[in-house]
Amino acid sequence: MKKRVALSWSGGKDSCMALDKLTKSGVEVACLITTIPIEIGRTFGHGEKMELVRLQAKALDIPLEFVSCTFENYTSSFTDALKNYKLQYQLDGIAFGDLYLEGHREWGEQLAKDTSLEPIYPLWGRKEDALPLLKTFVQSGYKATVIRVREDVLENTWLGRQLDSAFIDDIIKRDCCPMGESGEYHTFVSDGPLFKARIALEQPEIIKFETTQKYEFQKIELIPKE
Repeated sequence: MKKRVALSWSGGKDSCMALDKLTKSGVEVACLITTIPIEIGRTFGHGEKMELVRLQAKALDIPLEFVSCTFENYTSSFTDALKNYKLQYQLDGIAFGDLYLEGHREWGEQLAKDTSLEPIYPLWGRKEDALPLLKTFVQSGYKATVIRVREDVLENTWLGRQLDSAFIDDIIKRDCCPMGESGEYHTFVSDGPLFKARIALEQPEIIKFETTQKYEFQKIELIPKE
């Protein structure tokens, strides 16, 4: 039988690459899990609207579970929810798209231990692997749009850019991780090999947060592939 896992899902390139790699290795991603802190009512980290993540799950044809939490009880809420999903989806493991930050891995491994699941990190490597990984993504056939940038690292002119060869040429000139592992930028994946429909993103507006700026699309549409 295939190993069944839940995948921590941000909607961006890292979690999409993790999904692709897991699928290709014969692991069944039984569900996607996205945390929604009630303080912001949006996805943790990326600050994306729930509606857009729902469209991704629909396009991928994978069940999606939202975990409602607060910043204060984030870990306990995730743990309690995961215990339920373990039974509901008959899970063997929990997968993450983290790349090399040890603190993130330690957190995920403790979460897995507390829920008696196997922690899986399909993209894990060294900091030096970030650029080759970005190149792999660009060549993968997935379409990712930059939706959020840290103001102290990237200007808002980076918003709306596609992850392509030109993006690689420009990001390596900046003093940051090419994959944005420390939150230098975030992306939204709207199409690719595992997508059964593509998500059209139109009419963007820039909204400002405390230290970041984000593209907010006023018109979104799920378009089936022929």
